[in-house]
Amino acid sequence: MGDSGFEARIEQALADAGLRRNFASAMGSFAARRLAVFPDAAALERLREQGAAARRRALARLPELLEELERALVGNGIHVHWAETAAVGNRIVLEILEAHGVRRVVKGKSMVSEEMHLNAFLARHGIDAVETDLGEFIIQLAGETPSHIIVPAVHKNRAQIARLFHEKIPGTPYTEEVAELNAVARRTLRRMFREAGAGLSGVNFAVAATGTLCLVENEGNGRMCTGVPPLHIAVMGIEKVIERLEDLPPLLRLLTGSATGQRVTTYVNLISGPRRAGDPDGPREVHVVLLDNGRSAVYADPELRATLQCIRCGCCLNHCPVYTRIGGHAYGTTYPGPIGKVLTPQLAGLERAGGLPFASTLCGACEEVCPVKIPLTRLLRRLREETVQAGAAGGAGAGAIERLAWRGYGLSAQHPRLYRLLFACGRWLGGLMPPVAALERWGRAHAEPRFARLSLRRLFRKRGIPDA
Repeated sequence: MGDSGFEARIEQALADAGLRRNFASAMGSFAARRLAVFPDAAALERLREQGAAARRRALARLPELLEELERALVGNGIHVHWAETAAVGNRIVLEILEAHGVRRVVKGKSMVSEEMHLNAFLARHGIDAVETDLGEFIIQLAGETPSHIIVPAVHKNRAQIARLFHEKIPGTPYTEEVAELNAVARRTLRRMFREAGAGLSGVNFAVAATGTLCLVENEGNGRMCTGVPPLHIAVMGIEKVIERLEDLPPLLRLLTGSATGQRVTTYVNLISGPRRAGDPDGPREVHVVLLDNGRSAVYADPELRATLQCIRCGCCLNHCPVYTRIGGHAYGTTYPGPIGKVLTPQLAGLERAGGLPFASTLCGACEEVCPVKIPLTRLLRRLREETVQAGAAGGAGAGAIERLAWRGYGLSAQHPRLYRLLFACGRWLGGLMPPVAALERWGRAHAEPRFARLSLRRLFRKRGIPDA
């Protein structure tokens, strides 16, 4: 996650024409579907405020809500485990599986398990972890990590998936028909559901008042993972707790609408305990692993705490001009895009991930669409400032010309008359400025600036718009 590696991955992604085409095809549809499902801007704003308030309330009471959640879960017959680090969380999961003699686990979609690198850990101990979400199944076959929080295989096109299935799944003929590809995955995974000794899932929300685990999905695989095997293990970040069931409807509406442009997902699973007497199905035993892994340190900072409001909808990725051009793998992190640029430096440290917050235009698109109103641009600026002050990765390395240019801009921005004079000069003398390549790091990623004939203030006056 160091700065030099990040820049190399960016260059590689930008040079991959196929990757750029795949993302250009996928990203526009996400934004369009979100607009279609939230046509009333005023109603959406009210819903966002409701969702943000629910998340802020939960974070304000996080320590006591976690204790309340534990009591409710235990009261429902669920085993609760606390993991300070990913290593501890992995060890807990392994001990549960070994105690039950489990050698194969079917997994629903879980970004926390990706954060823990759980699959690789279990493989080293002889346990097969099979991803059952279609996107996760595809990238597991390819030996890759997710490129998107919601759509893990968004970077692959139909032909790539067809070739992957043909090469990796015995007896599968090459076909690019979507229905046939889905049928191949369904046949392969149904056998896994029957054979697995345990199912593992993430948690979208955990209700403290009732001890209820909420999981949302579209494929039914999450319900199969949590209901078919005799053992269910759920892993969740400690920030996923909410106060009460009444908070769920607005958050679910925001999550599904922002993530996939749906009014509601196909499956909303509310799990409140293991199988009880008379139940026709369900696991006989349920465990919940509550993972910290640096979240307490984030929580301790009153400003950065807002990071933990995130509901993992991926909407900020879909609207980010950086992510949509380089994809998720360029970041080299579990969480890519704007939320990853804010969260990862806090979890991994500025020395390892301090370059991530600089991969942003600060255009504010991510903040504008965030369903729970995380102030992402403010947090990015805060982390940039800390990185520069610490001299960490990504915060140093600007050349003398670049530093001089930014100091000059800062000086002119503080004096309106000087700014207007320089702007007027720029209109006539812009052709004499040095090429952007001379601005070193900044110039490598930006086109030659073109000065407008009229300033924004003069355009306003020309159109009769009064000064604010």
